Amino acid sequence: MSKPATIVSWILQLVVAFILGQTLFFKFTGAEETIALFDVLGAEPMGRYATAVAELVCVVLLLVPKTSVLGAIGSVGVISGAIMAHITKLGIDIDPVVLGDPRLEPLAGPSLFTMAVIVFVASVIIIAIRRSQIPIIGSKLAPSPSESEAQS
Repeated sequence: MSKPATIVSWILQLVVAFILGQTLFFKFTGAEETIALFDVLGAEPMGRYATAVAELVCVVLLLVPKTSVLGAIGSVGVISGAIMAHITKLGIDIDPVVLGDPRLEPLAGPSLFTMAVIVFVASVIIIAIRRSQIPIIGSKLAPSPSESEAQS
């Protein structure tokens, strides 16, 4: 992997880890707005805890060089669920009035959806950059020697 690709990957890994990591406190401590969010989804409390554990695992994997591609793959999975929740139940722009729960007021607006999309796109780019590190199939996805020379 070239030095610029490594730098881009690490920047994106840190962005994804930061976004996922910042929500862990609220999920694990049962912040009122987080409980309200999972109530709307019909997944409180187990969905909240399962999501928090999955996100924590992804953050740890993203920050360990040998497992960062697995963290990115996991992040795509976790965040796909969040994106689908926004598309199907929460809306792109969370509206506490429409959802019937004033506890969601601190989450009003599109910022959660925007962060989910950032995590998704960044994780896909990490996977593309580190594709040769994917267990079992990575060697088949690695750039050929002629492609590697062209990138240098």
